[in-house]
Amino acid sequence: MNKNEIKLKIDGLEVKAEKGSTILQTALNNNIYIPNLCFYQGLEPWGSCRLCMVENEEGRLITACETAVQDGMNIITENTRINRVRKLSAELLIANHEVDCLTCRKNDNCKLQEVAAYLGINRENLGSLRRQVNKISMDDSNPFFDRDLKKCILCGICVRTCSEILGVNAIDFGFRGYESKITTFADKPLIESNCVSCGECVVACPVGALVPKETLKPSREVKTVCPYCGVGCNIHLGVRGDQVINVRGDIDNSVNKGNLCVKGRYGYKFINHPDRLSKPIIKRNNTFEEVEWEQALDYVVERFSEYKSNEFAAISSARCLNEDNYAVQKFTRAVMGTNNVDNCARSCHAPSVAGLAKIFGSGAMSNSIDEIKDSACLFVIGTNPTASYPVIGLRIIEAVKNGAKLIVADPRNIDLCKHANIVLNQIPGTDVALLSGIMKIIIDEGLQDENFIKERCENYDEFKESLKEYDLDTVEVITGINREIIIEAAKLYATTKPASILYSLGITEHTHGTENVFALGNLALLTGNMGKPSSGVNPIRGQNNVQGACDMGCLPDVFPGYQKVEDPETIIHFEDAWGVELTNSTGLKFPEMLESAKNGDIKAMYIVGENPVTSEPDTDNIKNSLQNLEFLVVQDIFLSETAQMADVVLPGCSFAEKDGTFANSERRIQRVRSAINPIGESKPDWLITCEIAQRFGAEGFEYNNASEIYKEIAEIAPIFSGINYQRIDKEGIQWPCNDVNDMGTPILHTETFKTENGRGKFIPLKYRPSAELPDEEYPLILTTGRNIYHYQTSTMTGVVDGLKKLYGEDYIEMCSDDANKIGVEHGEKVKVISRRGEIEPKVRVTDSCLSGVVFMTFHFSESATNIITSAALDPISKTPEFKVCAVRVEKIKG
Repeated sequence: MNKNEIKLKIDGLEVKAEKGSTILQTALNNNIYIPNLCFYQGLEPWGSCRLCMVENEEGRLITACETAVQDGMNIITENTRINRVRKLSAELLIANHEVDCLTCRKNDNCKLQEVAAYLGINRENLGSLRRQVNKISMDDSNPFFDRDLKKCILCGICVRTCSEILGVNAIDFGFRGYESKITTFADKPLIESNCVSCGECVVACPVGALVPKETLKPSREVKTVCPYCGVGCNIHLGVRGDQVINVRGDIDNSVNKGNLCVKGRYGYKFINHPDRLSKPIIKRNNTFEEVEWEQALDYVVERFSEYKSNEFAAISSARCLNEDNYAVQKFTRAVMGTNNVDNCARSCHAPSVAGLAKIFGSGAMSNSIDEIKDSACLFVIGTNPTASYPVIGLRIIEAVKNGAKLIVADPRNIDLCKHANIVLNQIPGTDVALLSGIMKIIIDEGLQDENFIKERCENYDEFKESLKEYDLDTVEVITGINREIIIEAAKLYATTKPASILYSLGITEHTHGTENVFALGNLALLTGNMGKPSSGVNPIRGQNNVQGACDMGCLPDVFPGYQKVEDPETIIHFEDAWGVELTNSTGLKFPEMLESAKNGDIKAMYIVGENPVTSEPDTDNIKNSLQNLEFLVVQDIFLSETAQMADVVLPGCSFAEKDGTFANSERRIQRVRSAINPIGESKPDWLITCEIAQRFGAEGFEYNNASEIYKEIAEIAPIFSGINYQRIDKEGIQWPCNDVNDMGTPILHTETFKTENGRGKFIPLKYRPSAELPDEEYPLILTTGRNIYHYQTSTMTGVVDGLKKLYGEDYIEMCSDDANKIGVEHGEKVKVISRRGEIEPKVRVTDSCLSGVVFMTFHFSESATNIITSAALDPISKTPEFKVCAVRVEKIKG
């Protein structure tokens, strides 16, 4: 028997249980029903409903949800005495409960109904009780669910879910006695609270007090993967006819364990939206006309055929399947004869790919999402997980509950700061100085891991010498952080193991983004926090398949599986596999493509599923480059701002209409499944690309389905060779996975690094200021980021009315001091001006911004934040500096 396993008896039946579990959990795990209402998996036991009373061997009544099992225990769950107590508790609840079961949206899914039926409660039982239902108006302010407190049983599950799991604390118990109820701060409607509309409380509510506004039941469900951020949450799409009508989290999946954010749970309306592209369109006389597929594809091939190899470029999609992306890069290389292929990672995580690959030999997340909760220390820098990757935010909060120390480094006071032990508010763009200062302290205090450095690293002495210029006086001046706080953070990270670094675009979207990544790698090597559980350096991907787009070779310097285009053996390998001659010249990165288009060198472009007109910095420059093309083809599900500039627009399918795979942030390849038929005449993206290739007369594009493409991927790229659709049918596998007996790699670099000599390489760094700093004319630093309710350029979320109700425009956030200086108030429209242009958003006065720093999201074309952002590039990765831009804010007179 497992040493953590014990035996006990429940109603005379011998059962097994895990040490530390409760009687209720043990009974339910062994299919023994004990009535309960206030119990919910994942929450601390509360024991308020008193329905789970059982009798122990001493004859005492105890609450099964709060009592831990003990070896040899003998529990009775059913006798007259127990049932008398249970019935009275249930009758008191029902007496004050609105009874409209047949019309209640929770009918047949209500735990109070279940308990009443089990206990045999009828009207006669309730006759002697004074019945009085509170007259409380329904709160229907939230766009996705209603709150009807007349049906609330005060079980506290919603309060505890919001507090213990989310860490949001939007609701709590309020008032006293008979007037007690669940309420928001100042008893305002939910829409005016800090509720993030994730729906976790709705899922957990045992009765009809919290219910979705739309409660149609699906006729079938399809398991697939969420199309939003890089967490890769597993979901079930509820389908009725050819409509997706709801989404629920997959509780059996290790990635999200049933948790979802507001976008994942409620942001599905784009799938069946009437504005979806349903037929190919061609622009004639500056007007779009719908045409048949044959005409559109023939025209695309005719025009693409006019251009020589390096006159063509392709942009693949981080929103599309691995199979879609593989087809795009194969077409670009094998048919168009160029390595001019890139993806949106260029604007986000290209520094991660370049930086981590140089230090460790692999440019990906080193550890797994599920390990976060077991870290002893978390260093979260340049990322706002609760807004951008909410389920990872939940895991961080869970880790803190488990005792982890949390260090947050961010130019703003983000929500996660409320849970942090140490907060470092660095001036935007000063991360190298901050991290180098921390490492100098670690070495000065003798806290480095000498054995790890000696056994597994190289270039340490040169790196150590480079830190001499980062004395605390210098670091304090550059970063704006008090030296004592920097010292405290350095000691906490170095002495608390295992320690995990989590970062995202606040690190990478700088002119020194790759150097920022180098600094994080140096820090992990210095303390030996690599190759071990719950440690490592972990970039969180912003879009659902950024990792996959890079994995598939949609980069100008690598083939699928990160095989270098300049390597002669790699060229031979792919030429043999594809039956074509290939070039070994590194292609252009996306910013270089745009410059080349502006110069007239690139004449034709194929953009699949991306919207650079809104997503890239210096919007006017992007538009000018695209307008200078002779021929532009855009493939998308909506007529995006970029699609409106195209000569041909081809309608692709959403994730809900095609089969294939996504790769999430932790390198996990997961199955995506078609739930409905393609909208109108739209087609899977891989199929469109392959039909174009076949019209060129190219061989090797005759796939019948996505699984045939993945079979080829596994054959051609060794890191995926052990992965196939059958193996990932239920649970994804993390690459590298070298054969069908390999279970994948949850943790990278456990024994050696993937570098040529197997050692991690320290990189000496010199601090470089950002390309554009504040001055008298532009005195403020603008930094950008996401809002929890929207995704990228809101191509998908922007058509979901509920999400737009919760957040419908981009604001400029600033502190009260900066607002007072220019005489503006909260909600007032202002001019935000940079060296590239100006926009007119509304002001949000907030204490999250520090003096001198303003913040904007970039979700809406109406305010078009990227009109003013800087296009200055990291010289290594060519990633733009979205995070630092000098602006001034002016009051609009008139």
